[in-house]
Amino acid sequence: MNALEKRSVVALASVYAMRMLGLFMVMPVFVLLGSDLQGATPALIGFAIGAYGLSQALLQIPFGLLSDRVGRKRMIYIGLILFAAGSVLAGATDSIYVVIAGRILQGAGAIASVLMAMLSDLTREEQRTKAMATVGISIGLSFSVSLVLGPLLGSAWGLSGIFYTTAVLAVLALVVVARVVPTPHQHKVSADTHPAREMVGRVLADGRLLRLDFGIFVLHFALTALFLVFPTMLQDELGLAATSHWWFYLTVMITSFFAMVPFIIIGEKKRKMKPVLCGAIALLAIATAALTGAEQSLGVAWAVLFFFFMAFNLLEASLPSLISKEAPAASKGTAMGVYSTSQFFGAFLGGALGGYLLQSAGIDGVLWLMAGGLAVWLLVALSMPAPSYTTSFVVQLQSAVAMRFDEIDQRLRNLPGVEDVVIVEEAAMAYLKVDRLHFHEDQLARFEFVRQGNHS
Repeated sequence: MNALEKRSVVALASVYAMRMLGLFMVMPVFVLLGSDLQGATPALIGFAIGAYGLSQALLQIPFGLLSDRVGRKRMIYIGLILFAAGSVLAGATDSIYVVIAGRILQGAGAIASVLMAMLSDLTREEQRTKAMATVGISIGLSFSVSLVLGPLLGSAWGLSGIFYTTAVLAVLALVVVARVVPTPHQHKVSADTHPAREMVGRVLADGRLLRLDFGIFVLHFALTALFLVFPTMLQDELGLAATSHWWFYLTVMITSFFAMVPFIIIGEKKRKMKPVLCGAIALLAIATAALTGAEQSLGVAWAVLFFFFMAFNLLEASLPSLISKEAPAASKGTAMGVYSTSQFFGAFLGGALGGYLLQSAGIDGVLWLMAGGLAVWLLVALSMPAPSYTTSFVVQLQSAVAMRFDEIDQRLRNLPGVEDVVIVEEAAMAYLKVDRLHFHEDQLARFEFVRQGNHS
């Protein structure tokens, strides 16, 4: 990457991280601190925790598409202002209903797809994978940090203090966008990072992608529901004061992260992703069921949560990669948009349905619902064919070539390792799905229609 690209990627990754921190910091403490709000019930607390997911899911793709018309930065500004306003609204009240409204308003700042579209505006195609990986790392780190910061800030400043902190983060993100992120001269609509209306039907008809979308739905359903019950178990059943929850989560997250890395390597390098994926889902279901007996001791609770997050981190890291590999050529951005929508709907229902069950059936009812959902996901994953090991490859075409695009398409398809080709004529680009074991990019050198030195 050149200096401008590096600055752009780091700035956008930091904006993404600050936004995710603001959304997640409240999760590990809300069930403990939110009970003091006027009108609070377990069902309403659960709804408040997951409420952001509803507006996120509904507005994620529309925000991205709208940014084509009114500009990326303008939509990011609108999203961050909505997020800050929702944070202030939730922090300034002692009513659970107003907090719910604030959480919905927070989620209405659904700028994830806009940030990814802007990433494509500010980076070259050949640097896109590195840029997306940087953003992915920032998301994972922000989630882990939020589990530590949430209890620390909650013990010092209470629930309102956390919401006001998220408002400050939104303002800082606004400053970064205004002062650090360059304004792109033109929109480069990349199929890798941007949703497209014409691709939605194709993505929704793909059985492999739907299985993965269901998986991320269940994963975030379980995650949100977990934080309805586990903080209470730590405090009431195991006697760990809320002020000390941060070190519990910190040690769990650090150790579980390193424990899952070897399995990621095995899945990718040895091409054993389906067994690794199914094993992680099974481990997650077993750990969830084991939480019903985790009140025996703090050590048992730590071990159970370690295995839960070992499996969770593995799945959270693997599923986007699988979506990328399974998405039809030139549909990755759309596939990721549908995937993100499924993720946020899962978070919403995990809070809303989990809160209802917590009120009507208690902690065990929530845990067995989580375990049941994960068991269904395991059956779905077992029925899925082994994932392909393809990757996206973008070829920039010569703008003036005496050859029809259908002929270019056929010649690219005849290359060893090429499984799918989509040509975007307006952008003079060909999007390929290739198996790296059999595809060698130096084969492209003999084609006169390929712009040399500019494929990725």
